[in-house]
Amino acid sequence: MIQPIPTAPRARLVSTGRFNPERVVTNAEMATIVETNDEWITSRTGIRERRIASKETGAADMAAAAARVAMERAGVGPLDLDMILLSTATPDRLLPSTACDVQALLGARNAAAYDFATACSGFLYGLSMAEAHIASGQAETILVCATEKMSSIVDWTDRTTCVLFGDGAGAAVVQRATDGRGILSTYMKSDGTLAELLWRPGGGARMPLDLSVLDDRSHYVKMAGPEVFKSAVRAMCEAAETALVRAGVTSDQIDLMVPHQANVRIIESTAKYAKMPMDRVYVNVDRYGNMSSASIPVALDEAVEKGLAGPGSLVLMVAFGAGFTWASNVVRL
Repeated sequence: MIQPIPTAPRARLVSTGRFNPERVVTNAEMATIVETNDEWITSRTGIRERRIASKETGAADMAAAAARVAMERAGVGPLDLDMILLSTATPDRLLPSTACDVQALLGARNAAAYDFATACSGFLYGLSMAEAHIASGQAETILVCATEKMSSIVDWTDRTTCVLFGDGAGAAVVQRATDGRGILSTYMKSDGTLAELLWRPGGGARMPLDLSVLDDRSHYVKMAGPEVFKSAVRAMCEAAETALVRAGVTSDQIDLMVPHQANVRIIESTAKYAKMPMDRVYVNVDRYGNMSSASIPVALDEAVEKGLAGPGSLVLMVAFGAGFTWASNVVRL
């Protein structure tokens, strides 16, 4: 049985920022690339358009742009950062880390920096890591980034996947909690036995990129859609319930739920299970598609900018992604 974990918050989100590429690709344009149409995409996913980054724009560029917004809002300069934690499934290169590239772009020479790969759950995993580093005394000011150039790893001949994803980045400045605001609960879980339902088989150390990998296109994302859908609903419902109980709050006390933006039907199912009316659930999947780990920070930043959440608001965030990984938290902004 899940038990509440009543503790004072140790870390809080001071500010957020986001970056989305200018280019908008509508479902109508997708229909000129693969055999599909607006009705097919919208009815199954809720997606109407997505943002696609230029060839010249990398994951680090997008992360740095989002970070600068968050840092300016927090009144934090590059030299104030103790750590940069970065989630991405689409690193600009395998060595060195994208976090180190962001450190260089920002001029944050005092910061330790590292990447982690938990796919769509990445931002919430990152907040938990930031909380732990602050609680242990290793850092006081941490930049958590989630940046994804999903357009670089989808197969643009596969209509079952390429229509789903978009590019973007979100960031948050996290500092020690001092006034009762902050992360009230966290839940993280994974199941590696289901990895092959959503993965990139080729291109890594086990199956290095060569002509055979290029020919069979196994370096692109592969997904078993119906199975992923079922697992996502189950996992996100479990995660939402666990975060609420651990925080000692009920769904009617939540001001806003910010779920991972992969599919509107998954969002609706999770909201129904959590007893959250859709007018208190933030949805932008129709405009951005699935930006993997960037989805939640972009959505949260938009919600705050629109006045749907602000200082003192109680926010539930919940995500599910490849791995499989899933996570949730309750945060007092």
